[in-house]
Amino acid sequence: MRRAKQEQTAVFVRLPVEQARRLDRAAAAVGAHKKDLIAGLLAQHVDPDTPQGIDRLRTLASHGEEGSRRILIEEDRGLQRGSAGFNPYAPMEVLDAEGAAALLAVDLATILELAEKGEIPGRRIAGEWRFARHGLLEWLAGSEPASPETSEDPSLQS
Repeated sequence: MRRAKQEQTAVFVRLPVEQARRLDRAAAAVGAHKKDLIAGLLAQHVDPDTPQGIDRLRTLASHGEEGSRRILIEEDRGLQRGSAGFNPYAPMEVLDAEGAAALLAVDLATILELAEKGEIPGRRIAGEWRFARHGLLEWLAGSEPASPETSEDPSLQS
């Protein structure tokens, strides 16, 4: 007997490696799609409409990944709640002129002019300006004037 096709939506999640492997093994063992297994588990075990169901969900959620954040996703049908982890890349410690301009939210010509005048901390290496992120942020905060090292260092040119 063929089931009526239900409306579907995409859900993207990150699972711990071991749980993802368990889901793979379960789907292979019963010859089912992972989405069908998850939909069945949700139908049987997730009840957000009763106080008992909410308490069970809170217990599950308290075992979630550290650092996950609650988010809302707007769709045509309204708002959906969810969570997402956020692991940003570490910022570059050494910036070129374009990176310094982006950090300070000014145009490239301004950075080059300030560097040439020695008004911001930087160093010319092989004919190119380089800036320490930390130095620019200190300069911006006004805690340290531009150093005399701002001028071109001929020993570092190639």
